Parts: sequence; C-alpha cells; structure tokens
Amino acid sequence: MEGLARFLEKEAGLEAVLVDLKTGRLSLATLGPVDHEELKRHLAAALAEIKNTWDDPQQVALHSKLSLRRIKNEWLLEKPTCPTAPLFWVWRDMPWPEAPEPEETGEEWRQLAWQAGICGLFLVLGFVLGQFFEVPRAYVIACYAVSILAGGWDAAIDAWARIKKRELDIHFLMLAVASGAVAIGAWAEGALLLFLFSLSAALEHFALHRTKREINALFQSAPKQAIRLTPDGQEQEVPVEKIVVGDCVRVKPGDVFPVDAEVLTGETAADESNLTGESIPITKRVGDEVLSGTINLWGSVDARVLRPASSSALAKIIRLIQEARHLKAPSQKFTDRFGTRYTQIILAAVVVMFVIWHWGLGLPAFQATADGGDSAFYRAMTLLVVASPCALVLSIPSAILAAIAWGARHGILFRGGAAIERLAEVKVVALDKTGTLTTGDLQVIAVESFPVGQEKEILQLAVALEQKANHPIARAILRHGKLQGVEVKMLEDFQSLNGYGIKGRYDGGVCVLGRRELLGGGKLAELVAEIPLPPGGFTEVWVLRESLLGRILLQDKIREESGAVLHELRELGLHTIMLTGDRLEVAQSVAAELEISEIRAGLKPAEKVSAIEEIIKSGRVVAMVGDGVNDAPCLAVADVGVAMGARGSDAAMEESEVVLMRDRIDLFLDAYRLSVRARSVIRQNLVISLGTVMVMVILSLGGWVTLPIGVIAHEGSTVLVCLNSLRLLFHRNKSEDKKGRGMGEKLKVES
Repeated sequence: MEGLARFLEKEAGLEAVLVDLKTGRLSLATLGPVDHEELKRHLAAALAEIKNTWDDPQQVALHSKLSLRRIKNEWLLEKPTCPTAPLFWVWRDMPWPEAPEPEETGEEWRQLAWQAGICGLFLVLGFVLGQFFEVPRAYVIACYAVSILAGGWDAAIDAWARIKKRELDIHFLMLAVASGAVAIGAWAEGALLLFLFSLSAALEHFALHRTKREINALFQSAPKQAIRLTPDGQEQEVPVEKIVVGDCVRVKPGDVFPVDAEVLTGETAADESNLTGESIPITKRVGDEVLSGTINLWGSVDARVLRPASSSALAKIIRLIQEARHLKAPSQKFTDRFGTRYTQIILAAVVVMFVIWHWGLGLPAFQATADGGDSAFYRAMTLLVVASPCALVLSIPSAILAAIAWGARHGILFRGGAAIERLAEVKVVALDKTGTLTTGDLQVIAVESFPVGQEKEILQLAVALEQKANHPIARAILRHGKLQGVEVKMLEDFQSLNGYGIKGRYDGGVCVLGRRELLGGGKLAELVAEIPLPPGGFTEVWVLRESLLGRILLQDKIREESGAVLHELRELGLHTIMLTGDRLEVAQSVAAELEISEIRAGLKPAEKVSAIEEIIKSGRVVAMVGDGVNDAPCLAVADVGVAMGARGSDAAMEESEVVLMRDRIDLFLDAYRLSVRARSVIRQNLVISLGTVMVMVILSLGGWVTLPIGVIAHEGSTVLVCLNSLRLLFHRNKSEDKKGRGMGEKLKVES
C-alpha cells in the first residue's frame, strides 16, 4: 500500500486507486484526459519496486496526506479532494502488471540436479551398506537421512512458503509421505521418493530453462547503446533511451541496429532472423527501413530514427512475449484451480482410507502384519503418492511455454496459451486482401485528370491528403510523389469518412480522396459514370477539389506463397473467405487466381466486422488475418485475430492474439499446425497424467502397489510429461523446409 501511495502521489493526473486484494484487480481514477499506455507503463514500473507480498492494509501507516478506506472487499486509496470531485472521475480497470522475471541463468536446475545427485548417491550408499555389509544400523540410517535431507531441501523451502500463505501443494504432499515413511521405519522408501522427486524437479526446471532460453535470446538482442551523429558529423555514443525521433545514428558492420530507422546514406544487408525468423539477409538501401535488434552485416550506414526505442518493433515484440508468458490458457486455468482443490480432496481421502483399512479391514495401524503385509499407514502413504497431481499440473503449462518459445524463434508470437488453444479450433479463415494475400506494395500506374492536363495538381493534392496516413495506398502515393518531386501542400481539418476515404481543407475549400462512391450523385456522378472502371487487378482512388477532378490507378501483386497456403488450408478442411474494401472486379481477379472459397468486396470496416460476427453466430470458430489499422476492429471481434508483419500497424498488433513477424501468409499455416500439435501434446499429457493416477489409485486401493513402485510411476509420469512437451521445441517448420528446397532448386538451375 505504501508503494501504491508513492505511485499515486507522483502521478499528477491520477486521483485515486481502487484495489481488490483477493482478485488482484486495479482501477485507476483520473480527472481529464491522460495517456492510457503511459499510465500503464508507470504503474508497471511502480509495482516492480513493491515487494511481492501484501501487508495487512489496516496495519500500514501511510506517511502522506492520502486516505485509505475499505469498500466491501476493496481498498480505496485517494488524494485529498473536494466532495464533488469524485463525481467527475473517470475509472479505468488496469490489468495487474507482472513483476519482471529474474534473468534465466540455468543455475536453478543445476542446483536441483546437484541435490538430486547427492540424494541418489547416499541412497545407493545406504542400500549397499544395509544389504552387503554388516555395519551398525545407525550408519545405514545416517546415509538415508542425508539422502532425505538433500532430496527434500528445495521441496521444504517451497512448501514452507506456501504454508505461510495457508496453501498446500505437491511439495507438502511429498514431504508428508517421506516423513510418514521415516515414522514407520521405511527409510529407504522415503529416500527413494525424494530422490525421484528431486530428479524430476531438476528435469522440469531444465525443460523450462530450455524453453525460456529460446525466448530470452530475443530479449538479449535488444541493443543498449547507439552511435548518434551530432550536427557537425561527430560520433557520440549514448544509451538508446536517449535517442529521439529525427536523430541520425550510424551503424557499423557487425553492429546491431539500435532503433527503427530509415537509411539515409550507405548500403548494407540486415540479418532479421532473430526478429522475424527470416533466414535470408535483407538488402537495405537508401530509403529502406531497418528494425531495432537486427544485425548490420557488412556496410556502414547512417539512418534517421523513425521511432523511439520504447516503441520500436523489437520493443513491441518483447512486450507481447512478456505478456504471453503470463496469460494462461483456459485449460491451464482449470488445472490450476483443480490442482489446489484436488490436493485437499486427496488428503481427506487418504485419512478416510486409513480409517477404513485400520478399523474396517483390521490392518495394523503402523506396523506391518506378521506375514509381511502392509500396514494401514503404509497403504495410505502409497495412495498419497500415486494420487498426487504433479504430472497433471505440469501437463498444460509445459506444452504452452514450449509452443510459445518455438513460435518466438520462428517469427510467430502467441499472446498467451488461450491463443494457441483457440487457433487449433478454427474452422473459417477470413483474410484481408491488400497486404495479406497480396504484397501490399502497391505501385502507382497512372494519374488521370478530367479534363486532362491537371495530372500534376491531382497527384499533389493526393500526396497532401495522404501524408499523415500509413495504409498501402497512402505509402504508394507518397512514394510516387517523392519520385516525381511533388511539393507537399499543408492541409487542415483532416477527417476520416467512415470507410469511404478522407477529407481536408485547403485555402478555405474542401478536398477529398477516396472511393468512387464518395463522389455522390448529381452531375458529378453522371460524369464519373461515363468513365470506365479500371481493369481487374487495378485499384482506383478519386481526388476532388472544387473544379479539380481526377483519379490515381494502382496495382498490387499477389504473394507468391498465397496460392499454396490457401490450397493447404482447404486440404486441412478450413473454409477461406476474403474480406476487402476493394471493388468486386479486383476481388474477383484475385479470388480466381487463388481459388478462394468465398469473397466479399466493397466492404467498409463496419461491414467487415458484421461479416465476422455473422460467421461467429453460425457457430464456427473464425480467425481473421490482417495487417492495417482498418483491420483492427475485425481482429478484435474474431475468435482469433492474426496480425501480419512486424511492420504492421500498432492497432492491428494490439488487437490480435497471434502476430506473424514476417510479411508471409505461410506463417499462418505454421502457426495453425503448431497450435494443432500443441493441443495434441496437451491431450497426450493429460492422458499420461490422469491415466497413471487412475490406474495406480485403483491398484493402491487393492493393496497391489508398494510404495517404491508408486513413487516410480508417479515421478516417471511427471518426467514423461515434461519430455513430451519438450518435443514442441523441435516442431518441424514446413514453410521453411519448402522455402529451403525452393532456394536449392533455384541455385541448382542458376549454377
């Protein structure tokens, strides 16, 4: 609470903080407009400084003028204000930011491996002394005691931390069984249990270390320093946080590009494999964009900074992955809740069975029977071991984390386990046309004016209207205008026209750019109607200002991989539908070449959303693949939103559950296959974990399983689940295989 109080006092635009300690929900009250994203970043930074434990709020002494009061199950922390001010507060629910995880060093699994090794060594030593040498019993017990101490040390630390929170987990169960075994003189069984438990824990942490290492490789590629050029051309090494938009940076051969920038001088090639998964170096010339975190291979270049380091492509990717590691899949949330309750149920069941075996069936309470039969307590400990949910608890998160790691290494970002599970259920794939099925790299083919002779003015006005836009048509017009040396006019009152186009004001007059339908009715519509539509494959945008009328014709190219991807989607039983704002003739031209199942053309953003909602209402799970700002509403509405490319719009990335870091549609196919395989691995893990528990519990109830066999079955299933999940790290990337074969064939032909 003291930490939140410091945060509240420091933020000028913040009036109050409402905290629900039980659910971990935060709500912030502001007065007037604030930067929501900046507020989230400040909150995350503040909570990173706060200890990971809550004190009793009633015992906290706030050394400030803030007030703290309870409202039902929530605590309200607020600044002093007048009685009417809260009526004007704007409340925003904020996700509880996770504290940054410590850097993965691999020391934890190594430490556990050493403990397991010591445990195993003294277990074997005690067994050998007891079986093959005539030594005092105390020596044997001492060996087993050292073994139990080494094997149970880490489990005791974890169990004690949970007990202080009034929680019981698998570590407590294992220690309880080991203690029970020692109590009845079964030192060997107790030592064997903790040896296998500590060994499986080391293997679990190794598996997690391996997957986290794949993810952390991307984090470590984030540059820390940059060479900034001063106005007089001098080099100055500064932290990347101090680089601002418009600065000029120099990147030498072998260095990492510190920020997203545009090449001003020089030529080179960039290795973008760690960012997009693209294994082929990308040539970078004057005017090309370079991405933060990629490697400059051979040429020295000077580049103009386009975005600060905090907003770079690499920063966005790191933020998405960090979020994904904490967002659990629905099935994982179920097993988490189930695991806690299951532990309590098992403890109660063991007590009940002890009573039944002792008083109901007449077994001795703690001592073995005269003929060597098990005691009631021994059977209870065996039941406790085989019924423990170790493998069940690990079955889903281990597979999810491995899938996220594989995807991050190959240019596919899943925003949490829910995205992986949901993508495997998709039956309909809706695709945007421009930038998704096509390259999105439009080229201006012609500029026309009506009457002729004013083509230069048409292009000049179009450049002025599109200068603040970032969609493919705008980029093509701006690029063409730059090549033609067009002087940019300054316009005012820019406004979007709800899917039809944009408008502005110049010298007191209104000018517009957009679709043919934008021109309305009357004589102007009659004039336009006489102008034939462009042939299929061409896109037109109209420009209008007072007596000035014209259009710009653009052409796009279909991606080389689009046809093969759509064919494979159909082979997998998925229905494909193209949603585009382009006119029907252009859509039909693309659909005919790609054999798309269904097309809907001439759609405004709201109509695209309606189309997605219509599919969802039919009961089919739909994935939407897009890249632009206008696709963001569809990505938000779809069951699974898939954003194309690291260079895609921020809005598209924020509203999507899956981000494809390369501008290649075949990555969607890889993401779908990976999600299907991950779901299959999860099901296998559940069968292994639940199946082992069910079989061993039944055998244990009948007294047909000894404690050592139960321990081996329990820990064996846990290790098997971890190793099975680890297979996802070696998932085969079919698109890369095909690409590699294609390049090999091309090189063979060229040679």
